[in-house]
Amino acid sequence: MTFRTPALALGLLAAATAASGIAQDQSTQGVQDQLVMTLNDGVDDPDALTFDWPMLSIGTGQYEAGPTGVTVIRFGRKVHGAVDVRGGGPGTVNAPYLDLGYVQPELDAVVLAGGSWYGLEAVTAVNTAMKDDGYRGGHWNNVGLAVGSIIYDFGGRRLNEIYPDKRLAQAAYRAAQPGIFPVGPYGAGRSAMTGGLFGCNARSGQGAAFRQIGDVKIVVFTVVNALGVVTDRDGKVVACHAGSGWPEDLAAHELLNASPASLGLDWNGERAAEPERKNTTISLVVTNRSMSSAELKRLAVQVHTSMARGIQPFATELDGDVLYAVSTGEVEAGPGDGLVTAEIGAVASELMWDAILSSVPEQPSAPPPVQSGGDASDLQDFVRTYRFSPLASLEVTAEGGRLFGRATGERDVFAIRKGEPVELQPSGPNQFVIPGRYPFSVRFEGDEIVVNPGRWQQVGTRH
Repeated sequence: MTFRTPALALGLLAAATAASGIAQDQSTQGVQDQLVMTLNDGVDDPDALTFDWPMLSIGTGQYEAGPTGVTVIRFGRKVHGAVDVRGGGPGTVNAPYLDLGYVQPELDAVVLAGGSWYGLEAVTAVNTAMKDDGYRGGHWNNVGLAVGSIIYDFGGRRLNEIYPDKRLAQAAYRAAQPGIFPVGPYGAGRSAMTGGLFGCNARSGQGAAFRQIGDVKIVVFTVVNALGVVTDRDGKVVACHAGSGWPEDLAAHELLNASPASLGLDWNGERAAEPERKNTTISLVVTNRSMSSAELKRLAVQVHTSMARGIQPFATELDGDVLYAVSTGEVEAGPGDGLVTAEIGAVASELMWDAILSSVPEQPSAPPPVQSGGDASDLQDFVRTYRFSPLASLEVTAEGGRLFGRATGERDVFAIRKGEPVELQPSGPNQFVIPGRYPFSVRFEGDEIVVNPGRWQQVGTRH
């Protein structure tokens, strides 16, 4: 079941608080409590992965005001799990427990979330939801176990610090449905980005792929928020806001071979914005083939290692890469007669590359500037200060028939830096742009300003 967020709620901390009469300098928790949830967004998208496996149910939840979100994968009964952690900055809950390798199946759910370490609240929230709903209890052999990991989706990609909390995670858990997984900027991947190591700052999301061989089923899920670039099977970079002096039809090896120069802010003579340098890719492999704890661990290591083909570079110091491997134990044999970990690992590794590629959405763009034909006096309608959150505000002024923007809060408003007025060039009715490497546009709507209208828009309210 999908709950769409009203257009007004796509904004803003300020809008959410003003509507309820709560002071705008209130606590973050007060803001979180007012947020509108979107559940199972993207399940109607034609690109969503569909598969026949009643044992798995998936639920997603989003706060579009962030945007940020959570993805919950729950199992029909307790299952075996293993984990491979290799990023330099992982954030996990209960992951070390899986390394103990106990014989009995104990895992109920895997939770993937945005919100950096604050988003880990989503994992324990799913655990308490199982108990609150009477599905699990306090007896030693019926205690619920959810594990999970987070990505960093704060920083320069949005103008607030909303995070996926207990309320959102429990709603996503309860909305879970079998056989469908939305790919792209949904759930935990709602504000994912890739390529920050090189200043690509491309939008990303979550991906998935499925294959059945005889009775054996294998499905993989991933939230791609990597410091490196997503790379296709021809070695080409799939998504990147490339600099003007960069090679056309950019290949990953060109970026890697040019390092450390390509890691700087002015490679080939073009100065870029400070890149996003906190990232993570979090993933899950599930098979119905029975596997021991040692076999699951080796499967996790093998598939995680393979991901360095589709993400280059992978598992850096500023990534927190984690992969979970799960066996539901429904099938005792197959897919072939050889070593089960190698067979399933080979298939799952190719599926994971497919999933990585499926996570990449259409990249945002901005319209070109046009020669203004409007009345300069109309610009006065836009002159005011707009507030996005306690962290970010934008002052709009008019001078000499031109419009300017200046960030006045704690942080920049993307291309608009603190204390440095920048001209907003007209691009259409009530719409203005700042030409540059990264798309930046604004649209004025009554008492609101919409920055980068579209899937990742940020809305400020007159203050």
